[in-house]
Amino acid sequence: MAQNSQNTQTQTLQQQLLINGGHTPESYIYKGGYHGGGSNNNTPLPLAEIPVVDLSQLSSPSAGEGPLNDLRLALSTWGCFQAINHSISSSFLEKMRKISEQFFSLPIEEKMRYGREVDGMEGYGNDLILSEQQILDWSDRLYFVTNPEDERRLELWPLNPPSFREDLDEYTVKIMEIIETVLIAMASSLDVEPNSFTDQVGKRPTLLTRFNFYPPCSTPHLVLGLKEHSDGSAITILLLDKQVEGLQLRKDDQWYRVPVPAIADSLLIIIGEQAEVMSNGIFKSSIHRAVTNSERQRISLVCFCCPEKDIEIKPIEGLIDEKRPRLFKSVKNYLETYFQNYQKGRRPVDGLRI
Repeated sequence: MAQNSQNTQTQTLQQQLLINGGHTPESYIYKGGYHGGGSNNNTPLPLAEIPVVDLSQLSSPSAGEGPLNDLRLALSTWGCFQAINHSISSSFLEKMRKISEQFFSLPIEEKMRYGREVDGMEGYGNDLILSEQQILDWSDRLYFVTNPEDERRLELWPLNPPSFREDLDEYTVKIMEIIETVLIAMASSLDVEPNSFTDQVGKRPTLLTRFNFYPPCSTPHLVLGLKEHSDGSAITILLLDKQVEGLQLRKDDQWYRVPVPAIADSLLIIIGEQAEVMSNGIFKSSIHRAVTNSERQRISLVCFCCPEKDIEIKPIEGLIDEKRPRLFKSVKNYLETYFQNYQKGRRPVDGLRI
């Protein structure tokens, strides 16, 4: 078990709230508020009508063109879809939500046994501090590499709840199976070789798994739980809170609320910037953010599938022609600069455009 000394760790949001008597620390505040409506604002946003895709049909040899056309349309417009019939049972999804709640409800001292080191990503904590001007996200996180298995830092995986490690291992196996199904279907929907995306992701992709905790916030109009961004992954799989709304998506310069409860037992699958590059811009990496709530806490569980560092990410050859020329440069180790760009509000994918 990790026994990091306090002076090598960052302060969590929960600790800062205790120090500040529950008041919002200045480092989290967007002066004048952030752009667009929030969960407690007087300017409610329209609800997102996110497409629904049946994964059991995508993986069926007799599925036909309909489900693949649905997938292509979803990823080229919204950049995401609600996945149903994905093979993970309702009871197991509930178990994952439950262990999330149980961990974040532990005493702060116990959670800090798994605290993130100042310059590290993994473990319990919040934002990496890269500059004094940085506005922090209103959330605490539990963050791990869960694939490849031999790259796991198990000393940072909680022993409480008792089933946490076993449940997370099982969830990782199931998520990796879903990722392979979706990547192959993405290729089929574009009429390119089935392994076009999986070859660029590699045989040992990195799966980053993050448990998110968003405490209630007394100034939700001034604070974001997660700043505006698109993911640096190839694809992202998100298990949402069943009761508390918070996720928002941007489409055609309009923000939309993602409603809860979502379709029962669905997973939200989101295109990341690296898959946008691979698809030569046909698929759109979804721009999104999380807002806060003045009364209720919220949790979510997200898995980011990222290609192997040494594999060159580039547009698939079959998607380049005279009508659609190559739109992006090649890149390796995308995540190396992604997080610094994220904190500065920049999208690395924009710097790759030709």
